[in-house]
Amino acid sequence: MRNFNYYAPTQVVFGKNKETKVGELVKKYGGTKVLLHYGGQSAIKSGLLAKVEESLKNEGIEYVKLGGVVPNPRLSLVREGLEICKKENIDFLLAVGGGSVIDSCKAISSGRYFDGDVWDLYLKKAVATQYMPIGCVLTIPAAGSEMSDGSVITNEEGWLKKDYCTDDFRPKFSIMNPELTYSLPAWQTACGAVDIMMHTMERYFSKDDDMEITDNIAEALLRTVKDEVKKVLKNPTDYSSRAQIMWAGSLAHNGLTGCGTSGDWATHNLEHELSGMWDVSHGAGLAAMWGSWARYTCKENITRFARFAVNVMGVTQNFRSAEETAEAGIVAMEQFYHSIGMPTSIPELIGKQATDKEIEEMANKCSNNGTQTIGCLKPLSKADMIAIYKMANK
Repeated sequence: MRNFNYYAPTQVVFGKNKETKVGELVKKYGGTKVLLHYGGQSAIKSGLLAKVEESLKNEGIEYVKLGGVVPNPRLSLVREGLEICKKENIDFLLAVGGGSVIDSCKAISSGRYFDGDVWDLYLKKAVATQYMPIGCVLTIPAAGSEMSDGSVITNEEGWLKKDYCTDDFRPKFSIMNPELTYSLPAWQTACGAVDIMMHTMERYFSKDDDMEITDNIAEALLRTVKDEVKKVLKNPTDYSSRAQIMWAGSLAHNGLTGCGTSGDWATHNLEHELSGMWDVSHGAGLAAMWGSWARYTCKENITRFARFAVNVMGVTQNFRSAEETAEAGIVAMEQFYHSIGMPTSIPELIGKQATDKEIEEMANKCSNNGTQTIGCLKPLSKADMIAIYKMANK
C-alpha cells in the first residue's frame, strides 16, 4: 500500500431541513459578509434561495448575490465574482447548488487575494497563498466538490477546461439535504451517478493491488450507487435512495476511496476536452469515454478489471480467462450506462461523429501539444489519446 495523507476537514450537516442552519454555520466559521453564489432559476423557484437568505438575515449576516453559474462553470463569471468581492469587502463565499457553483466559488476563493490573473493558477503558472473560506448548500450530488480539494473552470477564450487543486479549497461546511434533489431531472440524476462512480473508478483502476480495505470500500460504494440510481429514476422522491447517492458523492471524492492508491484520472482528462469543445454534461461525457479507455488500458492490470467485473458488476468469473471476465465487466458497465440513459460513445453523446480535426484538437489540448502524458495505469501519449478518441467515435 502506498503512503497517503487523508485530510477531510469539512463539517458535514446532513438531513432534512438542514439548510435552515446555514446562517449559524457561516457565523461559526467567521463570515460577516457573504457572496451568495448560485446557478439559474431552480434555486429561486424552489424557495431554497429565500430560505438561505432568511437564515443569513436571522444571524445578522450581510450578503451580495451572484447567480448565473452554468455547467462547466465559466471564467468570466469567476472574474465578475472577484470584482464583487473586492468592491464589497466580502469575507465568506457561500455556494448554493451543485459542483459547478462550488467550483466557481473555489476559483473566486483562490483569486481573491492573488496578485495576478486567476487563470494563471489554473494554468499552473502560479500558486495562491491565501484563500477565502467557503461553505455550501448542496443541491446536486455528482461532482463531490462539497468535500474535495479541486475546482475545474472553463475559459471561453479557446474553450479550455483546466483544474486547480489545493486543500484550502475544502469547504468549511457542507449542508446536504437529500430532499433538495427531488426535482432533479432524470438526465441530471443519471449524469451525477456516473460522475460519482467515476471518481471512485479513477482511483480504483491502478497497479496498486495491496490495499484491500480501500478496495472493499470502493466496491461497496460503486455497487450502492449502481443500485440506488435505478430506484431514484423510478421514484424521484425516494428519500433513502437519494440520501445514499448524496453521501456517496461526497465519499467518492473526498479522498477516502483513493487511500493507498496512485489513481489514474485519464478518463476525466479525456472528457474535459469533450465538454470543453461541445459543452456536454460531464457525467455523460465520462460514460461516453470510459469503455474505450478501459479496453485500451485493461491489459496493464487485467486482474483488477476482472475483479471489478465480478465484485461490482456481478459478472460470473471465468477462471480460464481473466481477459474474458474483464471484457464482460466492461460490457456490463456499458449496459448499465445505457439502462440509465447514458451514452457510451462520442456519436451517442453529441449526435454525430467527431472529425479527425476535432479529435486532433482535443488530443493537442489534453497533451499540451504533445508535451505531457495523462494517466497512471497506462501513461497515455498524444497518440494514445487519439487512438482512444477514435475508439469512442464509432
